Amino acid sequence: MEKSLKDIENEVIDEFSMYDEWLDKYEYLIELGKSLKDYPESEKTDEKLIKGCQSRVWLDCKVEGGRIFFNADSDAIITKGIISLLIKIYSGRTPEEILSSDFSVVDKIGLKENLSPTRANGLVSMIGKIRELAAQSL
Repeated sequence: MEKSLKDIENEVIDEFSMYDEWLDKYEYLIELGKSLKDYPESEKTDEKLIKGCQSRVWLDCKVEGGRIFFNADSDAIITKGIISLLIKIYSGRTPEEILSSDFSVVDKIGLKENLSPTRANGLVSMIGKIRELAAQSL
C-alpha cells in the first residue's frame, strides 16, 4: 500500500530527529540535494525560476495519472537540499493532497527558524510555487 502524505511527513520528522546538531541536518540536506535527478539546462528558463529566492531555483512538474511529479535544481547547495526535501515529501501526490497540506512539517523539523532570513523567504517561495502548480493542475 502506498504511504500517505502524513506517513512521509512523519518519516522526514524522524529522519531529522536523528541529528542533534543543525550542522548535521545541513549535511543531510546537502546529501538530499545530490539525489535530485538531472535537470536539463534547456529547462532552466525564467518561467520555471522561483521568484523570491536569493539563489536561483528552477521547479518543473508533470501530471501523470492525476498525480504531480516535481523536478528541480538550484545553483546553491543548501537551497538544492531544501527543494529536494520538499520534492521528497510532495512529489507523486495529488493536487488536492498538496493543497490540503499545511506544510507544518517544515516547522516540525525546525527548518524555517534555522535558516537565514533570505533562505527562509526562499523556502516560503518554494512552498508557494508548489501550491501554485498544484492549483493549476486541478
